[in-house]
Amino acid sequence: MAALSVLDLVPVTQGQSPRDALLHAAELARHVERLGYKRFWVAEHHNMVGIASAATSVVIGYLASQTQTIRVGAGGIMLPNHSPLVIAEQFGTLESLYPGRIDLGLGRAPGTDQRTARALRVDPQASEHFPQDVMELQALLGPLREGQTIQAVPGTGLNVPLWILGSSLFGAQLAAMLGLPYAFASHFAPDQLEQAIAVYRAKFEPSAQLQKSHAMAGVNVVLAETDAEAHHIFTSIQQRFAGMLRGARGLLMPPIADIETYWSPAEKTQASRMLSCSFVGSPTTVQAQLKIFLQRTGVDELMVASAIYDHQARLKSYEMLAGLEL
Repeated sequence: MAALSVLDLVPVTQGQSPRDALLHAAELARHVERLGYKRFWVAEHHNMVGIASAATSVVIGYLASQTQTIRVGAGGIMLPNHSPLVIAEQFGTLESLYPGRIDLGLGRAPGTDQRTARALRVDPQASEHFPQDVMELQALLGPLREGQTIQAVPGTGLNVPLWILGSSLFGAQLAAMLGLPYAFASHFAPDQLEQAIAVYRAKFEPSAQLQKSHAMAGVNVVLAETDAEAHHIFTSIQQRFAGMLRGARGLLMPPIADIETYWSPAEKTQASRMLSCSFVGSPTTVQAQLKIFLQRTGVDELMVASAIYDHQARLKSYEMLAGLEL
């Protein structure tokens, strides 16, 4: 049975503030911890009014302080935006405060637009150094070596588990080469999912961190009592993806009666392709869909995103998912 984990984008909904979103994230983390979920991850996004997790390591510290046992981490940190030393120090601090509970997922994309990248003072070529930066970060979190003059304090020797995130074969190959767990962003970029997982499995080299390959797939899940109710709730996510295609990344909007009146045929085609790894419906419907997905992909873990407008409906969706036999 695949493990279940949560990717929370800490959505800011229409009519609420980033503070509300952060408080809801903490409540959701406590909720899924009680339900037996394995991890709770947040992601780095900048200059987006609808996402409140830009200061990702700070949010992780807050969420870890609000929970007791669930692993908390980044899904992920966009490493081109940072020096490996600073990330080693941040996550070494988190690991020191919450030992054995911190994950560090690493992405190669800047996670933003060009103007925001300039505001972050990011070198446009920084992503080309991603493999070297990952290995530098890994070394900074590893044991102190003879003659080493730069170290992360705290961080050195803590061996915070690293993950490679990706939506292409590049990340799969890097994760395999370094012997790291691999998370595929199929919740918004599913096209190469099966090919990437196959490459990762075939080329995986055991490492000190991981002896056997471990693959995770991101999925969108919306569960409700009926298929009709779930599809109504899902229109919030569909609106968000249509907005992305229009270059408008706003607040998470409430569900609407008819999504067909909201998007154009071209937007529907593209958004539906991006959302093809979405499982929406009653428990019976979603259980059947997820079983087929797990058999097809063979992934070890599902990272579940559920950008649901109503917070209580989101709590209920994760509760229903935890009760399914997968």
